[in-house]
Amino acid sequence: MKALQMISSVSLIGLIFLCLAWELWLAPVRPGGSWLVLKTLPLLVPLMGILKGRRYTYQWAPMLLLFYFSEGVMRAWSDRGLSAQLGLAEVVLSVVFFFAAIYYAKFSAPSRQTSPH
Repeated sequence: MKALQMISSVSLIGLIFLCLAWELWLAPVRPGGSWLVLKTLPLLVPLMGILKGRRYTYQWAPMLLLFYFSEGVMRAWSDRGLSAQLGLAEVVLSVVFFFAAIYYAKFSAPSRQTSPH
């Protein structure tokens, strides 16, 4: 279960840095950066809960990541060059987070915990 928490944390942090770098430096919609960088802010909401292993956060955060998955698919399909590659990276990171978080929530359920009896 610790591995799932680590994978979730790394993929979420990776997605945060990817979104920042993408919209500020790598391939912004407008030269010099754009307001689209604000799409990173919702990713900060579940960050502490994910890092601390809070099961409730692992239950709702994957739904938030569906937005980033959708954007990544759309931009990987419609953009060209670096922006398309960044879209593909966004898809990969969001899928990795989604499955790691879902399985963490599943395996950390109280009904799956071994009793001390």
